Amino acid sequence: MTTNVLRTADGWWAVLPRALDPARRPAGNPARTGEVPAGRAVRIDTAAVTTAELLADRAAVREAVREAAASDVPGTPLAGLAALSPVTTPCRVVAQMVNYRSHARDSGFTGEIPPTFFRKASGSVSGPRDTIVRPPHVRFLDYEIELGLVMGAPLPVGTVVTERDLPAYVAGLVITNDVSARDVQLTKTQFYESKSYPTFTPTGPHLALLEPQDFPHLTNLRLRLSVNGEPRQDRTLADMIVRPAEALTLLARFQTLAPGDVLLTGTPGGTALKAPPKPVERIGALLPPAVKWKAFFKSQARNPRYLRAGDLITATIATPDGRIDLGEQRTAVAGAPGSRVTG
Repeated sequence: MTTNVLRTADGWWAVLPRALDPARRPAGNPARTGEVPAGRAVRIDTAAVTTAELLADRAAVREAVREAAASDVPGTPLAGLAALSPVTTPCRVVAQMVNYRSHARDSGFTGEIPPTFFRKASGSVSGPRDTIVRPPHVRFLDYEIELGLVMGAPLPVGTVVTERDLPAYVAGLVITNDVSARDVQLTKTQFYESKSYPTFTPTGPHLALLEPQDFPHLTNLRLRLSVNGEPRQDRTLADMIVRPAEALTLLARFQTLAPGDVLLTGTPGGTALKAPPKPVERIGALLPPAVKWKAFFKSQARNPRYLRAGDLITATIATPDGRIDLGEQRTAVAGAPGSRVTG
């Protein structure tokens, strides 16, 4: 069974399992806007500051839970804890592109899709309830819920990771949102810039520390994202094209990873951006780039699914039985001063 860990400005906390926390809100009763779901946590007695240091001190995490189970200490209500990202920075943030079949269809891909990775600046990592701020020049802001794999051991170049030894490399899981400035991404074919602005990688609230017996349940994880209560994305990992073990093997052909680094494993279909119909796409290919993009973004301006100031994004990742539950991420959207589109 996983152990959920929370980070605040004054330390690390172990979220009490349901069996130790009778006050926990029953499943299916969502939190109100801005509210942390009911539950309790106990402080972890550790000197760890970074995620990597905490992963090296997992004995302290286990001891915190063990002491809570052996005593009547009620713990601290989660509602009173201001959660930060459980992935500390600086770190490597790597992401997979088009890694769900449903997203591939939305993006107009047909046939085999080559595995592709890109980097995000770790300065884009923000907390699970921090506001997403759209830069003034960005008009088309999009969401992408993604499962983040947090490394627990070094991944040297040349490493081959099998399903059986995946637990030796991956320590835990987090919810991430690969927020994307689509007008920058498409016109510049620039993933790094379009996905690396500050607040463009909300992460957490929980870092779910896995035990070896948890890994066979990963394919049951269900990713859900809604905007203002409207469901937008809803898929399980069964829709994934390249699974975690294979992804790490492919990444290790050229990229090292260290404890505390995170791999974003792609997003399901349902994002605001979708490929135009094939006939329109063929016509667009004949136009000069400036004309093509002007026409494309004129049509996109009529798409109400792009994020606007005042929107509230809710994201969850969990298995149906609750064995793995990464908590609930709730992030509002704001436009920076001078933004052209304010919603």
